Amino acid sequence: MRVAKTTLLLLCLLTAGCGDFFQDPGAGGGAATTQGDPRFIADCSNGPLSTPVANCQPEPFESTGDPYADCVTRINQLRWECQCLPSLQRWNEAEGCADQQAEYDSTRSAHAGFSENICSPRGWAQNECPGWGSTEHVITGCLQAMWDEGPGEPYSAHGHYINMTNPSYTMVACGFYETANGEFWSVQNFQ
Repeated sequence: MRVAKTTLLLLCLLTAGCGDFFQDPGAGGGAATTQGDPRFIADCSNGPLSTPVANCQPEPFESTGDPYADCVTRINQLRWECQCLPSLQRWNEAEGCADQQAEYDSTRSAHAGFSENICSPRGWAQNECPGWGSTEHVITGCLQAMWDEGPGEPYSAHGHYINMTNPSYTMVACGFYETANGEFWSVQNFQ
């Protein structure tokens, strides 16, 4: 049963929304409660939360072996479980550009490829994880650290979280590059 629920949640996060998946049968059919799934953190019965659940750190899903899909799934997991925000679509068409930007930045600086518009489609905003130990560390560590910035001012201290939760964005493309010394650079482009 646990594996089936986890599989359904993963499919839900990869598609367009999870609303009714998290129903608590004992709650009269209300959406999204913590009783419906032990992994679930937020109560989404009243829709998106204005601020994220404090110290929200949902256990990452087991890797599928596809870091691009796992990256999008983790972003959507944070969005849904911590703030009841709808899922972003995986932006497959932009992953090649995201890979190019990650490689380009690895020899320059974070966001250089995005700022210099080296490829397209590149999206409207970018988060970046420079020099991490593996794609798994990017997905479980870097994305969580960006979420943990939370809302607030100045933008420079909260921009990653703001990009991850911007209601104008509907898609995200993740890109990865491994350097010769085994460091992983990753970008997440939002549109």
